[in-house]
Amino acid sequence: MGSADRGGERADAGGHGGAGGTAAGPAEPGPARGRRAYVGSFTSTGGRGITTATVDPVSGALTPIATTDALDDPSYLVLGAGAATLYAVSETKRGAVGAFRPTAAGLVPLGSPVVVDASGPTHLSLAGDHLVTANYTSGSVSTLARAADGRPSGPASVLRHHGSGPDVDRQREPHAHQVLPDPSGRWVLSVDLGTDSVRVCALDPATGALRVHSEAALTPGHGPRHLAFHPGGALLYVLNELRPLLTVCRWDATAGTVEPVAEVPVAPEGGSGAARAYPSAVVVSPDGRFLWAAVRGIDVIAAVALPGDGAHPQLTGSVSCGGRWPRDLALDPAARRLYAANEHSGDVTWFDVDPLTGLPRRAGSVPVPAATCVVFD
Repeated sequence: MGSADRGGERADAGGHGGAGGTAAGPAEPGPARGRRAYVGSFTSTGGRGITTATVDPVSGALTPIATTDALDDPSYLVLGAGAATLYAVSETKRGAVGAFRPTAAGLVPLGSPVVVDASGPTHLSLAGDHLVTANYTSGSVSTLARAADGRPSGPASVLRHHGSGPDVDRQREPHAHQVLPDPSGRWVLSVDLGTDSVRVCALDPATGALRVHSEAALTPGHGPRHLAFHPGGALLYVLNELRPLLTVCRWDATAGTVEPVAEVPVAPEGGSGAARAYPSAVVVSPDGRFLWAAVRGIDVIAAVALPGDGAHPQLTGSVSCGGRWPRDLALDPAARRLYAANEHSGDVTWFDVDPLTGLPRRAGSVPVPAATCVVFD
């Protein structure tokens, strides 16, 4: 989000776009009906809301089968345990979270969206019995309780960030961009582009309130956007949006602390006639051998090797994202393919991953207007 991510191209809240809501159908477990993918999009710029697609088990190809525009601008999605419930943020001025029940015919809304008492939520995660959202415009993190049937409920508990950064256009105030529980389940980490920092929070399981336990200061002006953990558990990687750099950090789950130790480029810094690079999403392979970063502006997927314990990443190459403005990057459950949600070209492109080098090779694409996010059941 922010000027580079949104560039004045869309309003905070807009009308529905694309097809209407999906009809209800009988619920079926994932294995019985085959794997599904869900793609979020901006309804305010022509997207269809959330697209449900089948996934070909051999080629990985996506085939859309249904859409629902029951929620405005569902820009980020997450599935609950067993893929029984799909959650989505409504990235609007009046930010909210919507919940859906996956069925054979598509998605069925579970009640009305619940407001997060903040504006512009860009990311959400599951933390125990709660949903947590990162609210870019408000510079805060919100927590909602979840009922036994998966429905979110308010009122939201809101933790407001404080601070700023040196970039006068993008960092006048806090801009929380991602919120994620750590692998141990003890902590919730929030990444703030506006304050150049990562906050480590403790979550009260009874009230859902978040309390800041520690805060790691990253390089001023780099604008951290998203992070991903190394499967070894001792490292995390922070992808910066305002500079095309990956920050390597030590993670201490016992102490609840983040320590930045190195920076690695994921794209050229630019030069005469070169487009500026705006990294957006970072993914680490389950075996800890590779990392991939989507980079908008220059519209590539960077491949990074993680030799040894992963503390010394090495950029090994990059490939075209297959479209324009790759907002999100997802690895399929088998870790064989990468999927790029290309917002400006309005498509999802998938890539076969070379198991030896980690380099992606384009394998196909499907039109999805204003695509923002891809998740798999």
